Amino acid sequence: MGNTLFPVFLKTENIRFLIIGGGNVGFEKVSALLKQNPEAKIRIIAKTFGHDLKEAFNQYPHIEYQVKEFEESDIENTDIVIAATNDNSLHQKIKQVANAKNILVNVADQPDLCDFYLGSIVKKGDLKIAISTNGKSPTIAKRLRETFDENIPDEIDEVLHHLQLLRTHLKGDFRNKLEILNKITQTLSHSPEDLPRYMDYLSRYR
Repeated sequence: MGNTLFPVFLKTENIRFLIIGGGNVGFEKVSALLKQNPEAKIRIIAKTFGHDLKEAFNQYPHIEYQVKEFEESDIENTDIVIAATNDNSLHQKIKQVANAKNILVNVADQPDLCDFYLGSIVKKGDLKIAISTNGKSPTIAKRLRETFDENIPDEIDEVLHHLQLLRTHLKGDFRNKLEILNKITQTLSHSPEDLPRYMDYLSRYR
């Protein structure tokens, strides 16, 4: 069928996450969410919790957690479910129960059970890039993230800030505004490492 994925960016402050699994993979999923939003609404269910997750509970006291086995009623008041155990039959049950309530599920290391994938993410201030390999190779996605992270300068956030101000104050119709913005950003697309010259060029249009 090819790559039919449709990328979206969720406003995590409005999403209630349920993670099932308290081991290393569960901690990895929790860390990924907290990295994007330290106040993300997360609830975790597991029969046991590893040391790293226990430390996370101390650091982020808003995280809810229960020491118990998964039950169908745990799906209530949840928007997205992430299954991160080593029990494949449990994962299948979680997906069935969640999908019956129109809740999307991500299952660690089982692409065939996933309704969506958690991609590698590059974050530079307000710039965010999500990378997916359609479930084929998380390692490649990680390497690409590292490459982008190393080559996109941190100053890009300042550029975005100035462009936002410029867009607010530009006069004329949409076509005219687009032409000006394209002209300004052309320098950046050809030479992203040359930010000092780019910022000087941008200042002429303030």
